[in-house]
Amino acid sequence: MALRRIRKEGEEILRKKSKEVTVIDDRILTLLDDMAETMYENNGVGLAAPQVGVLKRVVVIDVENGKNLLKLINPRIISEEGELCEAEGCLSIPGVYGEVKRPRKVVVEALNEKGEKVVITGEGLLAKALCHEIDHLDGILFIDKVIRYIDND
Repeated sequence: MALRRIRKEGEEILRKKSKEVTVIDDRILTLLDDMAETMYENNGVGLAAPQVGVLKRVVVIDVENGKNLLKLINPRIISEEGELCEAEGCLSIPGVYGEVKRPRKVVVEALNEKGEKVVITGEGLLAKALCHEIDHLDGILFIDKVIRYIDND
């Protein structure tokens, strides 16, 4: 495993749409492992492949500090309900926080590392993280959806 450089706001790759993963090979598995290590090293709860310079539909999420790592390939939201308006930040935009309206609950379909279909139901922070990381795969940053910026002083 290796740490990868997190791309920052202003880098063009963060605004591009990621491509579907068609083959889960050693490169994708290594990418997932590297992304997890990079996310933990930077105290994040999620990381999408474009944030480390790779335009593939791959995300890692762990909202439980190392207790429940999700490695998702080609994730897509299949249903959502409710509404939350909470603070968000992003490893690609350090020091910036804002309130973003997200669904309270989402159901996401994806592939796991073995290529098996998985369905993840997320509520609260997990729902927010799933939406945030899937947005990255479509070139959308949380600042595009901020309702109100939060002063971090």
